[in-house]
Amino acid sequence: MSYLNTLLFGIYPYIALVVLLLGTWARYDQGQFTWRAQSSQMLRKKNMVIASVLFHVGILVILFGHLVGLLTPHWAYEWLITAGQKQVMAIVVGGIAGVMTLIGGGMLAYRRLTDPRVKASSTFADNMIIVVLVIQVALGLLTIPPTLGHLDGGNMLRLASWAQGIFTFQGDAADNLLGMGWIYKIHILLGLTIFVLFPFTRLVHMLSVPLEYFGRRYQVVRKRA
Repeated sequence: MSYLNTLLFGIYPYIALVVLLLGTWARYDQGQFTWRAQSSQMLRKKNMVIASVLFHVGILVILFGHLVGLLTPHWAYEWLITAGQKQVMAIVVGGIAGVMTLIGGGMLAYRRLTDPRVKASSTFADNMIIVVLVIQVALGLLTIPPTLGHLDGGNMLRLASWAQGIFTFQGDAADNLLGMGWIYKIHILLGLTIFVLFPFTRLVHMLSVPLEYFGRRYQVVRKRA
C-alpha cells in the first residue's frame, strides 16, 4: 500500500505536471489555430449565459482557492487565522463556488450532449472534459461532509504539506496522504488527470490573456465615400 501511495501521490504528480507543461508548450508551438475556446453560443443561446456565468465564476474561485489554500505555507497566515478557521472559510467559499460550478457545468454538459446542433459540432474531447470537470466538482463537494467531522484543520494541513512537498521536490511528500480518506484521494487523482488532459482539450484557452491588446496599434477605419 505504501508503494502504491508513493506511485500515485509521489510520482504521478510529476508525470502530470510534465505532460501539462510540455504538452501545453507543444500545442501552442505547433497548433496555434486550435488554441481557442470553440464557443458554441452561436449555435444555441438558450440558458447559455446563466450556465456559462455560473460555471466560469465558480470554477475560477475553486481554482484560485485551491492554489492559495494548498500552496500557502501555514506560517504565512497563522498570525491572522488558525488552521481550523481557514478550513471553515474554505468549506463555505468552496461549497458555494462548487454548487455554482456543478449547476452551471451540469447545464453545459446536458446542452452539449443533447442539443443536436451543439452535439454535431462537439468533439470527443469537448464532451469528455466537461463531464470530467462536473464529476471532479461533485467529488470536491463530497469531501465536505467528512471534513465537517474534524474542523481542527488537521487534514487541510496534511493536504497542504503534500502539495507543497511536491512543488519543493520532497521525496516523502506522499507520506502526508497515508491514511487519508478515499474520497480525498480520488479527488486528488482526478485533479492530476485533468492536468494531463489539459493540453489536449479546449481548457488551454484559459491561458489566453490578451495582454498584447493594450499595446497594439490603432486600427485605421476609413469611411466609404
